[in-house]
Amino acid sequence: MSNIFRELLKKVGSGNHTGENLTRAEAAIATKMMLLGEATPAQIGAFLIAHRIKRPTGEELAGMLDTYNELGPKLQPINATSPVMVLGIPYDGRTRTAPISNVTALILAAAGQPVVMHGGDRLPTKYGLPLIEVWQGLGVDWTALSLPQTQQVFEQTKIGFIYTPRHFPLTNSIWEYRDQLGKRPPFATMELIWCPYAGDAHLIAGFVHPPTEGMFQSALELREVRKYTLIKGLEGSGDLPRDRTAIIALSPSPDLARLFLSPHDYGFTTKNVPLGTTEELITQIREVLAGKPGELMQTALWNGGFYLWRSGICSDMTSGIATAKELLTNGVVAAKLQELRQIVNSASQNALQHI
Repeated sequence: MSNIFRELLKKVGSGNHTGENLTRAEAAIATKMMLLGEATPAQIGAFLIAHRIKRPTGEELAGMLDTYNELGPKLQPINATSPVMVLGIPYDGRTRTAPISNVTALILAAAGQPVVMHGGDRLPTKYGLPLIEVWQGLGVDWTALSLPQTQQVFEQTKIGFIYTPRHFPLTNSIWEYRDQLGKRPPFATMELIWCPYAGDAHLIAGFVHPPTEGMFQSALELREVRKYTLIKGLEGSGDLPRDRTAIIALSPSPDLARLFLSPHDYGFTTKNVPLGTTEELITQIREVLAGKPGELMQTALWNGGFYLWRSGICSDMTSGIATAKELLTNGVVAAKLQELRQIVNSASQNALQHI
């Protein structure tokens, strides 16, 4: 048993009247002790549930990120004319609405904007559809690549994917606790604003509950992250909704700018695409990449237009949407997928040959 960790546990688990928030340094220590197994299983389980009940602070999230920055993997800086967009998406996946972030990443990369994504397999508590399975359905399997191989793919295609089971195995044991507890601990919040890229980055993160946005802002300011976009997106992702006005926080600015985007104002129907089977989703995505009109195409244009504007490639939403449509209907995005598939598959074959 760790006496140091026990004292940290006592602070977060003592209830409303005597409990205390951790300092940034204490949160970093607690995270490191959990990842390295220096705390006992009983201590880790108790800490995770107590921290959830207490609710994390921005300072605590900053400390947790400090440890991830110390122990976790990073893709190294590449030659880019704009900050690399890092898309932070809930690791436990999607269960209700069709994800579009894979298509968004392809649109951005096809337009010259580098993108980094991160995540794992089907994970608790939702066990929803993760990014990795959508990529696999499109013929892109990141799971066999080492970090150096992923770096090579990133440099060649402008798309990188940190696959945490392979690239950050220290986190694997934490997922077992999350499954047994049945609730999302603060790790699940912190992951959304983790940046596994060592260069100039533009962090994108989604959220569900308004208090989370404030925690994100506080943590990112403490870590001196100046370029970020926070979106009240679909199921906590960065995918813009179509059934309501999108609420978006933009930095940098003296006072954080608030943006409200209504899909109706840009000619889109106010309807999210429901998630069916994985096979149905892949078919829908392939139709989008072939330039065919449809509901998922509307979602792709809505999101692609926003991200092309936010990246600085396009001057406004209207031109962003038009550019996204041109890239999709002219086959440029489909060609980017084909390029990515070939390079990832080649890297995967090389990895298997060296086993």
